[in-house]
Amino acid sequence: MESQTHSWVEEYYSKVLKTKADLKTSACCAPSSMPEFLRPLLANIHEEVASRFYGCGTPIPQAIEGASVLDLGCGTGRDCFILASLVGPSGKVVGIDMTDSQLEVAHKHLDYHAEKLNFPSSQLEFKKAFIEDLGSAGLQDNQFDLVISNCVINLSPQKEKVMAEIFRVLKPGGELYFSDVFSDRRLPKELSQEPVLVGECLGEALYAEDFRRICEQVGFKDPRVVESSEIQLFDRRIREQVSGVHFYSKTYRCFKLELEDRCEDYGQVAYYQGSIPESPDEFLLDDHHLFPKNYPFLVCGNTAAMLGETRFKKHFKIVGDRSTHFGLFDCGPSSLSQSASGSLNLGCC
Repeated sequence: MESQTHSWVEEYYSKVLKTKADLKTSACCAPSSMPEFLRPLLANIHEEVASRFYGCGTPIPQAIEGASVLDLGCGTGRDCFILASLVGPSGKVVGIDMTDSQLEVAHKHLDYHAEKLNFPSSQLEFKKAFIEDLGSAGLQDNQFDLVISNCVINLSPQKEKVMAEIFRVLKPGGELYFSDVFSDRRLPKELSQEPVLVGECLGEALYAEDFRRICEQVGFKDPRVVESSEIQLFDRRIREQVSGVHFYSKTYRCFKLELEDRCEDYGQVAYYQGSIPESPDEFLLDDHHLFPKNYPFLVCGNTAAMLGETRFKKHFKIVGDRSTHFGLFDCGPSSLSQSASGSLNLGCC
């Protein structure tokens, strides 16, 4: 299974990078960018774990109490420790990584975080495996409610296989929620032969439209962007090597649901009931759907399924079904900044 790319990545993250200060881009997110409800947990992360965190986002969604969660490319375990605190005593977290030195740090600080973040250490398990072959770690079909990953899938030379494995291990109605580096065009092949560019999550970055195509190929219809920001390149040589290419840190959510390839209108309306503790006033599904509490929000059939056939269903009231079709849903710009007053808010998919 191990390829030249795997070898470069393992060496870069075990020998070249000592802390996140050694990174040559702005991909690694600052603590201030983390959602407010997560910041108290982040404050309890051990310094060694925090200093060796190389993620490019915060792929830790809301409403995950009691969930079974898989973290692909967990590294030293920062996100796993936070997840274990959030899922509660009835939840379970598994972290997968291929790098021994990263996993050694995660194992070393497991008991520390179990005490600091108030979860039983038996609730969190770290395993060594390649993310392209989750079966080698004993992971079964339809096992997890949620799969997350933080700036790791881009490092794989077999992204189609990774996405297919994620789809396999997710339960029906389960969610992939992950942050990664994407490019605004297909990259020249020679960039994937540069170990530093690969290690910095640039050389193997996916063109965003090709990622969408892979999603549809493996079964993830209608992937949604939650947030996106352009990555700044600090190193002059790297800027010269990738001249003209723009890279973005994007957070996506994809559901294992029977969705359509287009947004279709069935006259359905969604009401957020304000019952998610971290979001009492409004809930953000993606960058086109912000649901104010108790406000009637017209949604397409896919969005209705994402809210009504997943772990979010107890937090939403969906009015209407798919018995009557009104044509293609109007995917015009949504008004995320508007207050919950006036006529129905026409969402955009």
